Amino acid sequence: MKRNRSVITDLVYVYLNENNQYVLSYGIGFEEFVQALYSVMNNLLLLNSSFDESEFNLHTQLEYVPSKRIYRLVKNDKYKYGEFCWLDFEEVQALNEMSGQELAEILYLGHMKTHLKSPFYNRLGNRFVYLARDDGWWNKVYYRNMRDFYRMIGEVIALKACEKKTDKGLLGIRRKQVAVPAINIDVLLNLKQLMKEGLLFSLRDMKKTRSALEIPLWVIGDFDHMDDIFDEYRKVVKTRFDVKLVYDKRIKEWKMFVN
Repeated sequence: MKRNRSVITDLVYVYLNENNQYVLSYGIGFEEFVQALYSVMNNLLLLNSSFDESEFNLHTQLEYVPSKRIYRLVKNDKYKYGEFCWLDFEEVQALNEMSGQELAEILYLGHMKTHLKSPFYNRLGNRFVYLARDDGWWNKVYYRNMRDFYRMIGEVIALKACEKKTDKGLLGIRRKQVAVPAINIDVLLNLKQLMKEGLLFSLRDMKKTRSALEIPLWVIGDFDHMDDIFDEYRKVVKTRFDVKLVYDKRIKEWKMFVN
């Protein structure tokens, strides 16, 4: 099924399941995830994909990508995989020490996109389990530390807001983009309860003034089939937003306003 890739850039959906430590999302791909969290990422064990520059582990019979090659994987065409799933790990030797039970559990994660037991393995030291069907269209990511999620979403929304700015000078010449800082985690924590209900960020409907950027957000519910989001978006966009994120250009800070 051919996707409209442009949609990914201006709509972001987030459903937070705090009890099970995962986030279901639409509109955030691997490249953006890496850009936000590369500093805390380790080697990646590929659960159902292959990569020309990966290494092969005999014990698990799986390929892995050393941390120094992650940016090469970013540039690879992940859409050809269909499913793109991995978990990170600290040391290669840890792969050789995995038990049959642990291997069965991670293979189940990659196949069924859900956990049998905790998806975090002390032996591997993994911070994430990244499970995607058509990367960016259906992503389920487990976070050992949920602050990594808030850091990621804060970086990604700010990045998208910056990309959507279309400031032009005389003669229609595009001005040099000024970076927008990441949304402060304290602001995002105020959205936690709404994320648990399914929250849609619309960069498509962002308003730009000389002094601010304003991003509307709507609570739209729990979705598992991401194509349904568009039907819901068409409905809610005609209504007043539930929450608005505002970047004040003068003081260079993000604020949240509840409708």
